[in-house]
Amino acid sequence: MDKKAKKRLDVINKKLQPLRLRLSGARQQDDEPGEVAALEKEIADLEAEAEKLKQS
Repeated sequence: MDKKAKKRLDVINKKLQPLRLRLSGARQQDDEPGEVAALEKEIADLEAEAEKLKQS
């Protein structure tokens, strides 16, 4: 894994932590319709990108 990929992976991991907390809160307090689905999609996209970077 090159330096650029490691840095991108680090950025992804830092983005995932607060997103997971927001998802947890959105599930408990379902104020905005579609917020849970949007957060789940964003998390899944970031996790897929992280997995792709780990494999390269």
